[in-house]
Amino acid sequence: MIRSAHSILPLIIGSLPAFSFAAEPNDLPSDIERITVEASPTANKKPVGTFDSPVSNLEYDPRVDVQSRNMAEAQADISIRGGIFENTGFSVGSATLFDPQTGHYVAELPIAPHTLQGPYILTGADNALYGFNSSVGTIDFNWKPVQSAGSISLGAGSNDFNMQSIHAGLRQPLNGNSNWQLGFEGEVSRSASEGSIDNGDHDFKRASGRIQLAGKQSQTDLFFGIQEKFFGWPNMYTPFNVNETEDLQTKLFVLNHQQSYATDSSFEISAYYRRHNDHYVFSRENPESFQSFHETQVSSLAISGHHSYNDSFALNYATQLTADSIKSSSLENNFTTRSYIKASILPEYRTQLAQNEQLRIRLGAALDDTNRDDNQVSLLGDMSWHTLNSDGSAKTLYLSYAEATQVAGYTAIGGSDSGGLFRSNYSLERETTQNLELGLILDSYNWRMNSAVFYRQDNNLTDWTYRFDSTSARTANPVDIETSGLELLATRYFDNAEMVASYTFLKKSEDYGSADIDASFYALNYPNHRITLGAIWRFTDNLEVKLDNEWRKQEDNQLRNGGDSALFTHLTLTLTPAEIAGLIIALSADNLWDESFEEVPGTPGRGEQYSLSATYHW
Repeated sequence: MIRSAHSILPLIIGSLPAFSFAAEPNDLPSDIERITVEASPTANKKPVGTFDSPVSNLEYDPRVDVQSRNMAEAQADISIRGGIFENTGFSVGSATLFDPQTGHYVAELPIAPHTLQGPYILTGADNALYGFNSSVGTIDFNWKPVQSAGSISLGAGSNDFNMQSIHAGLRQPLNGNSNWQLGFEGEVSRSASEGSIDNGDHDFKRASGRIQLAGKQSQTDLFFGIQEKFFGWPNMYTPFNVNETEDLQTKLFVLNHQQSYATDSSFEISAYYRRHNDHYVFSRENPESFQSFHETQVSSLAISGHHSYNDSFALNYATQLTADSIKSSSLENNFTTRSYIKASILPEYRTQLAQNEQLRIRLGAALDDTNRDDNQVSLLGDMSWHTLNSDGSAKTLYLSYAEATQVAGYTAIGGSDSGGLFRSNYSLERETTQNLELGLILDSYNWRMNSAVFYRQDNNLTDWTYRFDSTSARTANPVDIETSGLELLATRYFDNAEMVASYTFLKKSEDYGSADIDASFYALNYPNHRITLGAIWRFTDNLEVKLDNEWRKQEDNQLRNGGDSALFTHLTLTLTPAEIAGLIIALSADNLWDESFEEVPGTPGRGEQYSLSATYHW
């Protein structure tokens, strides 16, 4: 957990975090007791209609917006702070796990969540420092230490749902030396159902494993995962009233090393190879009418770190080298390979203003370049004032400014620009973003509040648009957008309960230039107002209720059928019988009110889903 350990405060800046906050030992006086608050943004961690994945239950996380087709674990477009799905990256360790075809597949990660720490939502200066080709935000994970433990799960539910999963880990001293631990971990999961609406069936399989060598100041992980997914959905990507399907296979190899050294210094190196295959069918009743095949391959090497020179000065840095290629049945030009480099440096200065007050200033830059696009230098920095009170409560006030940039994927620039279902645009340029943010974070022994206001300017953002008189389902078009936002997140802890509530506000002003469009699928598909409310009640030692709610008022869109507001609820009743140690029985419901809201305009929303599961832990 290199990043979150050496730099807790920078991760807070520019985000609404879901991890513990505490002053670092050498930052503030030792006679003041530090407070640590674990602020989870959702009550539920497990999905209702399949096995869990890194995107599970993010739809109830107030820091992100999930626009799903079928369900989040099937196909999830994830945006942060009013961006679009291609503005968001997924990183594990130091590397962003990238899909060069389209951001629709960046969340295809064959990794079991119990092997990961997070998610941490990086925005502002932290995203500009650590993110890669994700100009608005990054969903960041770290590798957990392997534990000698395991579990087996079985589930069944409505819509002919069934699920099975098994996981086991073993950790032991290496050759009897307690300073080094050797770990082995593996899991296999599958699920299937007929779907919460007609032609919304799925069949998912995942297998993954890793070997880990851990010392007192280091951890090395070698990981392999494979995932196969078939799913269908009406109007999945097109508004032509057809039943579309996707058949996906993702393979991922990762080698990751974390190393701590000296005082408050560490680095992390990540290398990965990812191969993703996609078979898209426009109409399952008539597959030959249109289908496409894609295979992308990505190889990447990344390093990030934090080096402290003394109590006052430190250096944050990150670099990622990536090369990709695509084989496609639908791309028409010769733009099928690209190599990228990003290098970021962020010097840091800290000083004590008083016995219990600290000022931290960071100012640096990032360089992005590819072999096919012009390079871009971006400025990033922030300033924070942190106070730890005599009662252990804390306050952090920060101001952040960050620039970031990215280039468009192959679907947007590599297909036909004159016809077809998905029309590309050869004139797309590098996208740039400027983000200004002011935030306040308050911590006490049993509550926490995060608040932020921000303004973002996106230039040449690649959006997918629609014209009612066009034969194409979508066309890639650049747009300049100004986004203003407010975020409030509060967490409260009681003796037998926890509650988390949030409110977000977004407002946009867009300019497509001369583009003739009638509707936007992504850039203008956002909630003006959004409220979440989560709660965990522990009625007894053996009975627990978990509740997540989300209400939203969406911006008007001519493609959307039905209303622009929606209320979603995820409820889980958990029983842990005292007679059988390690057994957990869960009765769960998602979309409890059978809300039909179209998360993607023109694409039917998910239906209600119920399940009963039993998990035995050892």
